[in-house]
Amino acid sequence: MRIGTFNILHGRSLEDGRVDVDRLATAVKSLDTDVLGLQEVDRDQPRSFGADLTAVAADAMGAVDSQFVAALSGTPGGTWMAATGEEQPGSASYGIALLSRYPVVSWRVVRLQPLRVSVPLWSTLTRRPFLARDEPRVAVAAVLEGPFGQFTVCNTHLSFIPGWNGVQLRRLVRSLAGTREPLVMIGDLNMERGTAGRGSGLTPIAAAATFPVDRPRRQLDHVLVRGGLRATGQAEAVRLPLSDHRALVVPCGPG
Repeated sequence: MRIGTFNILHGRSLEDGRVDVDRLATAVKSLDTDVLGLQEVDRDQPRSFGADLTAVAADAMGAVDSQFVAALSGTPGGTWMAATGEEQPGSASYGIALLSRYPVVSWRVVRLQPLRVSVPLWSTLTRRPFLARDEPRVAVAAVLEGPFGQFTVCNTHLSFIPGWNGVQLRRLVRSLAGTREPLVMIGDLNMERGTAGRGSGLTPIAAAATFPVDRPRRQLDHVLVRGGLRATGQAEAVRLPLSDHRALVVPCGPG
């Protein structure tokens, strides 16, 4: 089976600055994944023409089950609040999604608290320090009925604030204690491969630089496993005509 993760930048291309849902659908279809985690996903946002980007991607890959989970309610970069899961249908939201060609046995949502204080960080774009304000984060996990039996996949997008993302990762792994194994953790973790492996206690099985998209130098996107699952081939960081990240895909099987 093929497992992938892709930070889609709400479907926007850096080349033309546009969101094109057909382009997103074509990109997702080309990955040919059986399980796919998406981050920075819009639903009912004006900037993406009010589209449900999860539904677009699920249809493109032939998913039989999918779930969008909002981290923010409102407009990213504008007026927003932390999502609670009680948002009204049709309200603008932004978060993550998990899509599967395998039937889902059960779903679980884990909300991860942001750092409550602003933190000084260095901008590689302006080459100046700035005060960073954290955002709420969320994870969605599913027990799947896969080709080798049941297993769990969890998708998340962690904080960009160094150190705090590690706290979130450890809390997330603890919250999944007792879930069906093998366990697969996928997503944009905003940390390098070694840090992700040490912080989670899981084994990284996909090594490929994913950011920035043009000349990737860092691996921020990961596939981590525990319990009888391994890579059966080489991972690939796939450049697609949207986003500032490359998609990460790896073939997996029992082992």
